[in-house]
Amino acid sequence: MYQTPKFRKSSYSATANDCVEVADFPRGAAVRDSKHPALGHIAFPASEWHAFLSNVKAGRL
Repeated sequence: MYQTPKFRKSSYSATANDCVEVADFPRGAAVRDSKHPALGHIAFPASEWHAFLSNVKAGRL
């Protein structure tokens, strides 16, 4: 059964007008533009999501 993702504002979003929302999945995460949520989201497998977060935290992105 498909469950609707529960999105939250990313801590990396600068202002309320410039938001990226993130939802956790059992095996990864998804991101979407909060200004256009009806356009859908992009899902990432856990390995790719963790690699992305590691690079952001290290200042490489």
